Amino acid sequence: MNNFYEEENEDFAAEDNTAETISLTVSNELAGMRLDAAIAKMLPEYSRSRITTWIKDGWVQCNGKPVAPKEKMIGGEELTVQVQQSDENQAYEPEAMDLDIVFEDDTVIVINKPAGLVVHPAAGNWTGTLLNGLLAHCSELSQVPRAGIVHRLDKETSGLMVVAKTLPAQNHLVQQLQNRSVKRIYRAVADGVVPFDGKIETLIGRDPHNRLKMAVVKFGGKEAITHVKVLERYLTHSYIECSLETGRTHQIRVHMREARHPLAGDPVYGNPRHVCSQPVKDVVKALKRQALHAHKLSFIHPKTGELVSFEAAIPDDMYHLLSVLRLESGLDSSLSKEVEWENTFEEDEDDWNEDDYDVQVVYVKD
Repeated sequence: MNNFYEEENEDFAAEDNTAETISLTVSNELAGMRLDAAIAKMLPEYSRSRITTWIKDGWVQCNGKPVAPKEKMIGGEELTVQVQQSDENQAYEPEAMDLDIVFEDDTVIVINKPAGLVVHPAAGNWTGTLLNGLLAHCSELSQVPRAGIVHRLDKETSGLMVVAKTLPAQNHLVQQLQNRSVKRIYRAVADGVVPFDGKIETLIGRDPHNRLKMAVVKFGGKEAITHVKVLERYLTHSYIECSLETGRTHQIRVHMREARHPLAGDPVYGNPRHVCSQPVKDVVKALKRQALHAHKLSFIHPKTGELVSFEAAIPDDMYHLLSVLRLESGLDSSLSKEVEWENTFEEDEDDWNEDDYDVQVVYVKD
């Protein structure tokens, strides 16, 4: 299940003393899987990369003998796992926090994530994450891998996420993500005047010059497709809507940078020297994040089979930026947050077709 989750599970914390020994029996359903993958299925509270390290270090035995992580299971094997203490072991502790829950039933939770909240524990963020909050909100999620999280948003990106409350629901949503039937529409403010709508289609991989960043690459990356629609144009910026076909790490941020229209305020991929008025510069600086919001989320409900769709209003910081941009451009800046601009996507998105976009990659000059 690791393939669907766009996140690096690199473990940097040093190992501590052994906390406990866990005995496991490989079920027939896991036959044919690698040892590390099978254990990750049975112990979802630990990342597969950490389990692989335990196997290589000799902390795991199969039928009383150490084996390689890639050893294939046939079913019925007796495993012993000596759990090594680390900060990661504390990552799955419930932590009470205020969650903006848009919808919840016995199958899924739809959350409006605020900017600044990390979705999943990782090096440097082992506590205070959305996962910790979800475990406190719904104790049953401790029985679902990754507490039901099937996709993520960057820490400083706000907006909608869906969480599965049961394993069947999680598998159903994962399949939808893989089949690209989950529709995710983002609102963003981009630098410069984006002249037309278009489709950005590239490969995205690790930046060869900076492994902490992502970049458009010619070889070795993963297919990434973003549809861009211009909602409004201002003197020095554009209000855009981005629809994702794929869900690569930092996809919209990387694609808009490649199109030479990086997102306003983006601390990693943005242009801090973008020419604009001082009032706009001040508001962008006050954002302290990229101006990106997951505005709309649609998917097939795993239990009812019905198409469900949710929207989350633009957060206050982005709305303030849009108001300043509209005022500077001579437009009405007093619109209610609930009012939509006229040239947004049509409500009937079942008719959405990529052929409506007349370019493959947006490469335009400011």
